[in-house]
Parts: sequence; structure tokens; C-alpha cells
Amino acid sequence: MPPRPLQIGPAGQAVARAIESTRTARGYSQRQLANRVTALGRPMTFTAVSRIERRVRRCDIDDLVAIAMALDVAPHTLLGCRVQPLVPFSEGAT
Repeated sequence: MPPRPLQIGPAGQAVARAIESTRTARGYSQRQLANRVTALGRPMTFTAVSRIERRVRRCDIDDLVAIAMALDVAPHTLLGCRVQPLVPFSEGAT
């Protein structure tokens, strides 16, 4: 049986929305953003950008940092969107 793809959680969904809204606010196409990310040393195609924004592909931490740099924002800016509260790991521990 093939492995099941991991679902993209609320934080990942918020990051995808933040990437898209920041990219469009900067006036970059997906291709332009991909080229900027690639120029920073993180090879990325516009298809990868599209898949991240459409929430089909996860945005790993290295992607997030490179995309943030290409958009000229701090990585935490892309994480700052409202997401559902996360339950701390310590809750429920006995």
C-alpha cells in the first residue's frame, strides 16, 4: 500500500495564504518568486510555489526561510497569520 500523504495543518495552511498574499502584494508572479528563491540558493520551480499556495505541497522550514528572504520579510511574518490554537505538549501529560 502506498504511504498516505501528510495533511497540511492549520499553521501550514496559514503560511500558504501568507505566502500568496505577500507575493501578490509585492507584485511578483509565482515564476518571479521561484526565480528569486532559486537565486538565493534554494532551487524552486514556479510549480512548487503554486503547489505550496494551493496547499498541495508542504512548505518545509528551508522553503519558508528562502521564500521569506525572497519576499523581503522575516520568516516569522509568514507564520504570523491567525491559526487555530495549538495544544501545548505538556497538556494531558501525566
